Amino acid sequence: MAKKQKPNRPKARLPRGFGDRQSAEIRATNQMVEKIREVYERYGFDPIETPFLEFTDAMGKFLPDTDRPNAGVFSLQDEDDQWMSLRYDLTAPLARHVAQNFNQIQMPYRTYRQGWVFRNEKPGPGRFRQFMQFDADSVGAPGVQADAEMCMMMADTMEALGIKRGDYVIRVNNRKVLDGVLEAIGVTDEAQKLTVLRAIDKLDKFGVEGVKLLLGAGREDESGDRTEGAGLDEGQVLKILALLAMTISFKSGPGTIQTWKTPKELGWIEGDEEESVSNALYQLATLQSYCKDNGYPSDCIKIDFSCVRGLEYYTGMVYEAELTFDVTNEKGQKVQFGSVGGGGRYDGLVSRFTGQPVPATGFSIGVSRLMTALTNLGKLDDAEMPGPVVVCVMDKDVESLAEYQKMVQELRDVGIRAEMYQGNPKNFGKQLQYADKRNSPAAIIQGSDERARKVVQIKDLVAGKKAAAAIKDNETWKAERPGQFEVALGEGKSRFVKLIEEIKKLIKVN
Repeated sequence: MAKKQKPNRPKARLPRGFGDRQSAEIRATNQMVEKIREVYERYGFDPIETPFLEFTDAMGKFLPDTDRPNAGVFSLQDEDDQWMSLRYDLTAPLARHVAQNFNQIQMPYRTYRQGWVFRNEKPGPGRFRQFMQFDADSVGAPGVQADAEMCMMMADTMEALGIKRGDYVIRVNNRKVLDGVLEAIGVTDEAQKLTVLRAIDKLDKFGVEGVKLLLGAGREDESGDRTEGAGLDEGQVLKILALLAMTISFKSGPGTIQTWKTPKELGWIEGDEEESVSNALYQLATLQSYCKDNGYPSDCIKIDFSCVRGLEYYTGMVYEAELTFDVTNEKGQKVQFGSVGGGGRYDGLVSRFTGQPVPATGFSIGVSRLMTALTNLGKLDDAEMPGPVVVCVMDKDVESLAEYQKMVQELRDVGIRAEMYQGNPKNFGKQLQYADKRNSPAAIIQGSDERARKVVQIKDLVAGKKAAAAIKDNETWKAERPGQFEVALGEGKSRFVKLIEEIKKLIKVN
């Protein structure tokens, strides 16, 4: 006789870079997001939503250049063989939305969006393929004051979340400063320019000497791993280090950008690019002045030429919210927490569709990373929410079940979470175990004896745990029934009034 083949069941597993979320994390996220939303609403921003999928050629950053455009994004084809991709951020879909509805939108268009984004990249520790962002953008706002407002709003958001001044800084730069300096020293190749910008971005991590190596031949770390450098000559390197010296002096001193010399006097650049860089510096000085006049001093919103973001589409101001308190990393080392969000001016993104310039500036918060930071600071209530009051099922006749359900409904009507036990009621102990695992504050018990006497038993599960811990033998525990007490019922429609009063007291105490 042939052996019976086992059924080919799928294996229960998650794709790498994705994760399930439990109730405590979801509630903590909602709590945090609501505080962010309140700040954005106070600044006059309104919510919109865009779909998870966009046509791939509208995404901007990852354009289809192969038969399957999946470099960085998750893609699929529709019934018309057109490629669509899961959104990789919330800004590219906003640009498409503005362009598509350009004649109906009131400019400036001030919106915020919260949602999941997806990256088809190699996952790793703290690096996911699906994560949540929360963005705010002003489209059709060309002035520096719009950029200053973004920085002030981010500072207000940090403080609304309980992160005090001194534990965060909003770092600001202008890409035109970096672009002008690179142009002046002859760095025009796009690949080399990106390598230089990435080296500048490592100033906080590796210091001046580390950046100097990355700008030149390259850098080797303690393990022997080598990072190839940008290949600049000594003169070019010195010009960039002169720029970064301003960032270093600014971090250690109280000076403002208005006191700094011109690019020519600093020895950065001479020639055609000087005017462009001077204008960019003036914009930074203006932004800093706006912020300072409104109560955000230079140690809160700080000019930092090493701030490099969004190499793909930022065109002017860039800014980053950075947390400055120390945390312990996976190697046991004390390090600063770092960035939790950033943004900048992207005046060219909407014009990809419209063919006309549309100024825009925006900011994006990494929700998951910010949650980790708030947990480190003890600012996030991630404690498990109390479960529902559980009405136990002692008898299964129609009349008894109706009475149990009526208790549940009466509790719900006054705003108390409650449920009737829906599992197998044969083993009463299992019902109490269920309530305990659900983190329920109480269980309500009414068998035929209690019904005949017109009473119910309330088991305070929180007090019961504490009392039971002090009782060593099972017989004493059964006799004392710790945390359990009896409540008389009334008559007619108001028969559960006393029960509700006692449950309210119990929940308040616990």
